[in-house]
Amino acid sequence: MEEREAGEQVAEVELALAQLDALADPAAQALATAAVQAVVELYGEGLRRLLAGAGEPVARAVAGDELVAHLLLLHGLHPVTVEERVRDALVGVRPYLESHGGDVELVAVQEGVVRLRMQGSCEGCPASAMTLKLAIEKAILDAAPDVDRVEADGGGTPAAGLLQIEAIPTSAGAPATRPPAVAWASVGALPQLRQGGTLLKEVAGEALLFLQLDGTSYAYRARCPGCEGSLEDAALEGAELSCPTCGNHYDARRAGRCLDAPQLQLDPVPLLVDDAGLVKVAAGVGVG
Repeated sequence: MEEREAGEQVAEVELALAQLDALADPAAQALATAAVQAVVELYGEGLRRLLAGAGEPVARAVAGDELVAHLLLLHGLHPVTVEERVRDALVGVRPYLESHGGDVELVAVQEGVVRLRMQGSCEGCPASAMTLKLAIEKAILDAAPDVDRVEADGGGTPAAGLLQIEAIPTSAGAPATRPPAVAWASVGALPQLRQGGTLLKEVAGEALLFLQLDGTSYAYRARCPGCEGSLEDAALEGAELSCPTCGNHYDARRAGRCLDAPQLQLDPVPLLVDDAGLVKVAAGVGVG
């Protein structure tokens, strides 16, 4: 089954459950809910027996399928611990954070709460909150939808705007599929950047400036915060990006911080590169 078809089937089930909740007759609603719950428990017991006979290596292998993982999580049978899945998710987004001079450390996973600690330039950086929110939220939700929330380390209170993932219960105990916080738009492999330089590309109706440094891709809104001029013809020397209008210099490796006026900073756009080398950006979202 294609991933798209699997997603459509999950959506159809959730729609049916929502319609069940809307039944006007309480007796009919209770009967239907009980029937669904019985079927869920029946299939859950079947899965439990299959996995018990197959052994852990096979269980871990089949859990790599997104739809199978969803079913295993539904029945509390996922063979990979939440902590392992969260750690793997952070490995996937760490190159993006490191590209902006920062990092994130997993402090603990306790009772459904993931606690993180920001490091490097991410700590106190104006771009850190949204960078973490977009990149890490997507990665953790994909790998561990059974997580209740993610918090920045310190007092148990989420950092301002960091991220807070709420559990969403549904009928018959089925976990809800939470929509992503943003739409990730693919912009391709960007082969134009292999020889250096920059590339202006319109994504989701706005101009973005792409560049690569030592194999790492970066994306910024193509506007200088100092003069409001376009960065389409900006010169790139090493990691320094120069505005063609006002001459301000920006450090492309460090979230676009201005080297001439510390109060200025380019507007970086969250960017991820998938296993196939395709670049994706969080369309329509800024981090400034």
